[in-house]
Amino acid sequence: MTAVEQRFREFKMPDVGEGLTEAEILKWFVAPGDTVTDGQVVCEVETAKAAVELPIPFDGVVHEVRFDEGTTVDVGTPIISVDTDPGAGEAAPQAAPAAGKPAEAPAAEAEPAEKEGRQANLVGYGAAPASTKRRPRKPLPGSQRSAPAPSAGAPAPQEPAPAPAPPEAAPAPSPAPELNGSGRTARPLAKPPVRKLAKDLGIDLEAVTPSGPDGIITREDVHAAAEAVQTARETPVTAPSRAVEGRERRVPVKGVRKATAQAMVNSAFTAPHVTEFVTVDVTRTMKLVADLKQDPAMAGLRVNPLLLVAKALLVAIRRNPDVNATWDEDNQEIVYKDYVNLGIAAATPRGLIVPNIKDAHAKTLPELASALGELVTTAREGKTTPAAMSGGTVTITNVGVFGIDAGTPILNPGESAILAFGAVKLQPWVHKGEVKPRQVTTLALSFDHRLVDGELGSKVLADVAAVLERPKRLITWA
Repeated sequence: MTAVEQRFREFKMPDVGEGLTEAEILKWFVAPGDTVTDGQVVCEVETAKAAVELPIPFDGVVHEVRFDEGTTVDVGTPIISVDTDPGAGEAAPQAAPAAGKPAEAPAAEAEPAEKEGRQANLVGYGAAPASTKRRPRKPLPGSQRSAPAPSAGAPAPQEPAPAPAPPEAAPAPSPAPELNGSGRTARPLAKPPVRKLAKDLGIDLEAVTPSGPDGIITREDVHAAAEAVQTARETPVTAPSRAVEGRERRVPVKGVRKATAQAMVNSAFTAPHVTEFVTVDVTRTMKLVADLKQDPAMAGLRVNPLLLVAKALLVAIRRNPDVNATWDEDNQEIVYKDYVNLGIAAATPRGLIVPNIKDAHAKTLPELASALGELVTTAREGKTTPAAMSGGTVTITNVGVFGIDAGTPILNPGESAILAFGAVKLQPWVHKGEVKPRQVTTLALSFDHRLVDGELGSKVLADVAAVLERPKRLITWA
């Protein structure tokens, strides 16, 4: 490594997740000329999983920022260079000029570097402003004078205007198209079977380019014209007309949205989904939520119906542990897990993410409430880390916050079950033999039918519903 390479160090886009291949630069916190220190955050990037701040691992002065905000960069690509010894006074390595900007070189060091059609791109070299030479003009036909070659180092002499070409040198005019008696162009040449084919396909022979001898149109020419017409019909018009201008938006698919789309497609077409539904009276659960909000032990914690749904699902998994598993396609094994990393689907401005609460099975209700509150807050702020979204075992999606009664959720990749919690609504319900207004919701459980059969899936869903109908079971079943 040369002294210049040691001095000007490059910071490459790291793999901030688990095997991620690219990241989008969201925001730069530094600019060329800024001083940076080891561990200082220089930019924020968005991977396929989350937004992450990148600290630089050395001190110095920013020499160059390689990419603009909004650019997607492959992992391992240099994104910023830093002068680690700004007092050395040595010329910086020349970087590729930005789009639309010519490369600059010091006048004292610029030398002609043109050789075999290439320019030197080494340190201290650049395209010298005066290094370009004007090529001597080629004498025109009939001209008796030619420009002398310029001597080395001398400016090229001004050339006199070339003499006009004689009249006989002018190009001959193109022959006029052959006309028929009506003043129109002559009929295209084609044999009767070819004409019939063109008629059947709706092709105008005058628009067909002939490839046969003497300008004869062949069957292949007609078929080629028909294919071109069909392609033109099937190809959408990309240029917006004035009628639709401003009424559509196109946004590149990248970041969290791109990763979510690919994961959902893979899950939907890999795991055979089965979804079961149950409608349940959760009046007692809603009363318990109200009581917990007044409990000093839960002061300052996030207490809502989702908290008790999460606790009910954890109880159901404890009673039916085989649902907490993963199908390992590569090794043809079912991996049963003795821990629960509970995923909570969260809608964020960057798209849907599913962070999970690690070891949720071992947490008390206050601890679960604290973890749930922290998870939601971090997700809304866009600060969820890739580690927080990896290793999930089962997921809850709360569609009820959008006023939705139920749905058929798609499994988070690598998991065997996902529970959808619908809206809680006041509905007529038969309670103790009488129709009364009760708080009712619908639960939907989707599961991977390769490892969760109907009986197991039904037991899990029934247990969740039973706990929410009578929350005292949280004590008796715990």
